[in-house]
Amino acid sequence: MKIVSNEKLIKRNARIGQITSLLSLGVLGAGMYVSFTMPEQFNLAIGALLVGFLLSQVGIYFGNRWGRSPRPDEQLDRGLKGLPGDYTLYHYSTPVANLLVGPAGIWVLTPYHQRGRITYDGKRWRVKGGGFAQSYMRLFGQENIGRPDLEAGAEIDKLKRHLSKQMPEQEIPPIQAALVFTDENADIQAEDAPVPTMPLKKLKPFIRKQAKETPLPAKEIKRINAVFENA
Repeated sequence: MKIVSNEKLIKRNARIGQITSLLSLGVLGAGMYVSFTMPEQFNLAIGALLVGFLLSQVGIYFGNRWGRSPRPDEQLDRGLKGLPGDYTLYHYSTPVANLLVGPAGIWVLTPYHQRGRITYDGKRWRVKGGGFAQSYMRLFGQENIGRPDLEAGAEIDKLKRHLSKQMPEQEIPPIQAALVFTDENADIQAEDAPVPTMPLKKLKPFIRKQAKETPLPAKEIKRINAVFENA
């Protein structure tokens, strides 16, 4: 399997996460200092605390995606290791973050690091458990799973629009999406989800099964890869 990663973007975003996290600590500290030593500057202290909180959220967002080790893209690499050479896994080098192109077709892969029990009841996604840290993160919106099926659909549409600029729309092969939970402690109960949803360890067998059931011709694989290689 060939891996194409935008290392420049990954390093830049990881750096942004580090800087904003450090800035948030400094601004929050300043806000606390002002609130205790200069109570008459209450509005200034509140403003500093608010800015510090917002910076911390930015730092967490960038840190979760580009600063953690292993990163989500690295986990996908490990999960798909061993696929044949006619597969290409793109990271941050196409209109979508993680894209797999090969005999199994065109797959937008969306990794999630939530742990605990992940369920889909036909209408809503829920995450329960996962420990104190994840509960704290959910409180501030960093671990809420939201509507990953809608997000996956938006990613597919984005990719289709890009490909339609390079080839007739009716000639674009089917584009599919999969939700991949990378934490070993994720218990997934989402068999009826509108988008294939699985733990990382089941991703490679799933892709191999798709390649057997609905293989994408080598000519089409080459054509799709050429779009991104010439971008």
